[in-house]
Amino acid sequence: MRWAKPKEYSKAQINSAGRIISSSKSTNNGKVEATKILDNWRAVHSYPMHIFKKRLKKCSERVDRRAISVQRLKRSPSVIKKLQREYYGNKPTMNLSQMQDIAGCRAVVSTVDMVNKLYKDHYLKGDLKHEMVNVKDYILDPKEDGYRSIHLVYKYKSDKGKKEYNGLLVEIQIRSKLQHLWATAIETVDFFTRQAIKISEGDKEWSEFFKLVSSAFAKWENCPSVKNTPTKEKELFLKIKEKEKKLQVIKSMKGWTKAMQFLTKSEVDPKMKFHLLSLDIKGETLSINSYSDKSEKKALEDYSRVEKRNKDNKEYDVVLVGADTTQDLKKAYPNYFVDTREFLGHLQKIVNKY
Repeated sequence: MRWAKPKEYSKAQINSAGRIISSSKSTNNGKVEATKILDNWRAVHSYPMHIFKKRLKKCSERVDRRAISVQRLKRSPSVIKKLQREYYGNKPTMNLSQMQDIAGCRAVVSTVDMVNKLYKDHYLKGDLKHEMVNVKDYILDPKEDGYRSIHLVYKYKSDKGKKEYNGLLVEIQIRSKLQHLWATAIETVDFFTRQAIKISEGDKEWSEFFKLVSSAFAKWENCPSVKNTPTKEKELFLKIKEKEKKLQVIKSMKGWTKAMQFLTKSEVDPKMKFHLLSLDIKGETLSINSYSDKSEKKALEDYSRVEKRNKDNKEYDVVLVGADTTQDLKKAYPNYFVDTREFLGHLQKIVNKY
């Protein structure tokens, strides 16, 4: 297989490209060259991401035969937003070369016990030659918005072939099924309501709703609740019920699914390993372009081309993912297939209890 090769761009050039593409003051000419650098920088992460994904799949299936494992390269709009992000009123400080999640692999297993087993037995105690550079356990210490998962960041290292990829970073996420349903439900709401709850820039009512639901899910998993949420189940569930009624969450999500229900019938050639998902909410269509493992270069080129064509279209979303089966693809990215049925099933249990 022909993997994208790093071009002779220095870290200074890569970081400069990041500043140019994330600045509203940059000229179009400057952004054209900066985009070329970004496209190459993202593409070269494919090989190390592939290596980590293979191991994650093997290890996760040892822990849980129903485990789902996928990979994805970060979308350009998401890269740009992260470069522009301000913290506590300070100017953005993120450099493109330092971004840890341009390449990401994710495993979804059935239970929190399985999450911890995969994490501890196969990563903390594992025999990886690659360097672990960061660990965030958002299950023991959930984010303020309710996000829960374990994140590991590794620096790729090879003593033999493929040394040109040494130093590239890959993020591994390990989630339980409940945690995954919560996270993808947020992405669905963000897309259909034009919000950014995922990056803490959404409507306060919606953000509070998902924060409360995260605590409810945490209770079911015997895990720490999100800070500043009710500790007693009845109070927590009644608050969720109140928010659900006000926001009409169940009605809205069911409506989105019904309006685009044909999407769940989409089938993908099982021989294909990479899938370009393009969701057009206005046109109510999901396009899936699939590629064999020998055609990843073409997939990356198409990814960049479709992103550029729709960069100002807020009713269009595109992502390139790697998945081994159609089932894995749909379960790992239900937000693209507008399938929130499992999430709604759990939510219905909460609102019906008291």
